[in-house]
Amino acid sequence: MTLAEKVVQGEKSAIEQLYHQFSPKISVYLKNRLPRDEDAQEILNDVFFDALDSMHLLKKKEKISSWLYSIAHNKVVDFYRKKKIKSVLLSQAPFLEIIAQEINQPEFQFEKNKIKERLEKTLSMISSKYREILNLHYDQKIPVKDLALRYNLSFKATESLLFRARQSFKKVYERT
Repeated sequence: MTLAEKVVQGEKSAIEQLYHQFSPKISVYLKNRLPRDEDAQEILNDVFFDALDSMHLLKKKEKISSWLYSIAHNKVVDFYRKKKIKSVLLSQAPFLEIIAQEINQPEFQFEKNKIKERLEKTLSMISSKYREILNLHYDQKIPVKDLALRYNLSFKATESLLFRARQSFKKVYERT
């Protein structure tokens, strides 16, 4: 039985072995790409939590180390994306305060209701499968990996389904 299979089975010693075998190299990789060691440590933990959650998706021919590095890479990209979004939002704080004041105006509430009605109408016009996956992902905040399990699809196939659902929604929305 491979290490990945033992981890999926929930063997505590296999989980410890996975962490001790791969965490030093992943840690160095993260420290070389992140501004602070604390960030690297936090993301290292996230990498292994994600790995444990989705170890069952690992294909037999994939190497665990390559797979862990790809998770780490994606976490680093997410870190910088969130950092950039946060800096943009903070730089726009005065503008956001103005918007917040306008949101409470009656005209805005009327527009908001019109948009909501249009969204609901659009949702009713797309296929039930697309409507369901959009609802699960965006309203109920179910992550793609959990949707993959629910629909018994691969992660990539689930992402493709979500993409097609968004495209269908967009086409119908533009027509209404």
